[in-house]
Amino acid sequence: MKTALLHHPVCIKHQAHPGHPERPERLIVLEQQLHASPVMDRITEIEAPMATLEQIGRVHTQAYISMVESSAPAPGEALVQLDPDTAMNEYSLEATKRGAGAACKAADMVHNGEARHAFCAVRPCGHHATRDRAMGFCIYNGIAVGAAYALEQLGLDRVAILDFDVHHGNGTEDIFEDEPRVLFCSSFQHPYYPYSNPVSDRNNIVKSPLAAGSGGTEFRRVVTDDWMPALETFQPQMIFISAGFDAHEDDPLAQLCFTQDDYIWFSEQIVAFANRVCPGQIVSYLEGGYDLSATASSAIAHLDVLSRG
Repeated sequence: MKTALLHHPVCIKHQAHPGHPERPERLIVLEQQLHASPVMDRITEIEAPMATLEQIGRVHTQAYISMVESSAPAPGEALVQLDPDTAMNEYSLEATKRGAGAACKAADMVHNGEARHAFCAVRPCGHHATRDRAMGFCIYNGIAVGAAYALEQLGLDRVAILDFDVHHGNGTEDIFEDEPRVLFCSSFQHPYYPYSNPVSDRNNIVKSPLAAGSGGTEFRRVVTDDWMPALETFQPQMIFISAGFDAHEDDPLAQLCFTQDDYIWFSEQIVAFANRVCPGQIVSYLEGGYDLSATASSAIAHLDVLSRG
């Protein structure tokens, strides 16, 4: 059984202002290198559908959805700023809905046995989008839409979301902090954007703040000591991964020092756990990563492990 790669050309057309770090080349370079890689022999490509407003409405307020839908510029119109870091062009609304739809379709495929695992190569990223606010390059929270879909439409009782992006997934936490059916584990540089409280008072939220300069040793420690025991206790039926590769040592936006080997190690740990506890039920979703080479090579290494798992 092959691993599903969910993507769509419109995700490349989403564009903020010139010079914005969340740029189309993030996907262009990743897909170029992936298609030149032997990993593609173990991949099946799927066009990401658009999420429905019902699916999006499970995690975002109706007022926020209405604001986003009505703010989208028509063809030829100027960019619309949703927050100082987050803009929409004429393709952005469809792109963010395709991203959320990719997560739902990926959950369907792994749940129904159509794919061993799945990776959503989409943009813009989503994990900073709260119930009612766009921020940090994110419009709709795709990983949250997918997790809610798994709970409500696939009938699962427990899903885990693992977020190793360099920035805390504050939007995902905001959406699920009072949802006991979701375990959310997040490692992130602290103090750093979005300047979240590094301590959790919720049993289903595991926060692992890392100081600037931390590398693979520190990351592997929190995964081993904090995340794996929580996963063992929780026994998820599906695992979602917010796969942001901006904690890489070459990334220009932060100061953590992960390497490709650390992403491979993490992927191997989670695949082994999932194979034992929830056979093959992994949906991974591209979040950050702003050095083009580091992001592409790390994402491909991550996908290589998923496709072999």
